[in-house]
Amino acid sequence: MMHTAVRFLVLIGAVLSCPASWAAEVYTLEKAVTTALDRNFTIQAATEARAAAGSGVSSARSSFGPVLGSGYAYDRRQHNRESSGRAVDRELYTWRAYLNQNLFAGFDTLSDYRKAALREDVAEEGVRRARLELIRLVQIHFFTYLKAREDARSASDALDRLRSQMTSSRAFYDVGVSPRIDVLQAEVDVSSAESALLIAENAVQTQKARLNTLLRLPIDADAEYAGAPVFVPFTKTLDECLQTAYKKRPDLIMAEKSVRIAEQDVAKAQSGWYPRLDAYGAWGSRGNSGSVSGSPNITNRFNEWTVGVSAEWRLFEWGKTLFDTRQARHESSRLRFEAENLKQEVGFMIKERILAMSEAAKRIKVAQAALEQAREAYRMADARYRRQVGTMTDVLDAQAKLSQAEASLTGARADYSIALAAVYADIGEENLSLRPR
Repeated sequence: MMHTAVRFLVLIGAVLSCPASWAAEVYTLEKAVTTALDRNFTIQAATEARAAAGSGVSSARSSFGPVLGSGYAYDRRQHNRESSGRAVDRELYTWRAYLNQNLFAGFDTLSDYRKAALREDVAEEGVRRARLELIRLVQIHFFTYLKAREDARSASDALDRLRSQMTSSRAFYDVGVSPRIDVLQAEVDVSSAESALLIAENAVQTQKARLNTLLRLPIDADAEYAGAPVFVPFTKTLDECLQTAYKKRPDLIMAEKSVRIAEQDVAKAQSGWYPRLDAYGAWGSRGNSGSVSGSPNITNRFNEWTVGVSAEWRLFEWGKTLFDTRQARHESSRLRFEAENLKQEVGFMIKERILAMSEAAKRIKVAQAALEQAREAYRMADARYRRQVGTMTDVLDAQAKLSQAEASLTGARADYSIALAAVYADIGEENLSLRPR
């Protein structure tokens, strides 16, 4: 007995010493978004893409500098004399160090560097786009979860009310005050409410699993998402939203950068019409052994340096440069048209979001008034039935309208919050908590 008591005290001490391990982690909207941003694989992939693009800029920049190289060669001749009778080495070793500097390549090198810099900008916007998309997803599913939770609570309250009505109906039937049909109708409505509650609870679990996935938590983690869909004023006008989107929205910036990259492709294709100019210098040594230190048959100095300038100009390639240039120009025009079309689509999308948000805001006011009326109507119908001056049909009808009013208010609040999250994402602003700005 003493041993059991000691074990119980040790267990209690362990529980008290680490209460956090027994408590579910609580996530507000802002904390949920922050956690997702810190852990998301898509953002990490976009960050790696940005780092790769930065390395591409460094690589393209290095093309402006000289090329330093070295070469070592071994040759074996079939004969040890030339046709003139002069003796030569049958085995010849050659070592050469060289330095080449491109002086002009028809803007080819400059175009490559500018393209690499633009690609780095595109990759940077890719990180911002991934962040905005994740923020939007977390916020939408957060409010969808809260809506599902409120729907489940409303369904549970409706079930409690119907069970109470069923109990009253049975009591009235037992004393011969109400007919059997009232009891049967109440039982049918209770069964329907139980089914609706199961569906609502399943929706809660589904949305919770989705949030856990977005936050990189175990899919069945016992996390608690705290909050409720509320009305948060949005003060920006449509014109302000459009101007903000045109300046900040990542996909618009990426589209504009893509057009500029295509323009650099045009300049790169046109470089084929220009000559190429290079400067070079070299130092070499020859010999009949691996040390390349000369031989008796090499009468002059066995090592020497050379410097010079070379120019190359391709005058005719069957129209290759012309067709490459036309192709690049057509691609540039295509991307420009797509960028303009995207800009128009973004304008419509923002207008649509603002209209949806305005509609949801109006629905909230209407639903609040309707809910108060439905509560009062249900209270009166229930009281009249208990005094046997009303019918069960009146009570059930009032109960159905009350449940519908609760669902309408919850849905309007959730729709407003979801539309608000979408608007901030559409204009390119990160608002983790959706507080007014």
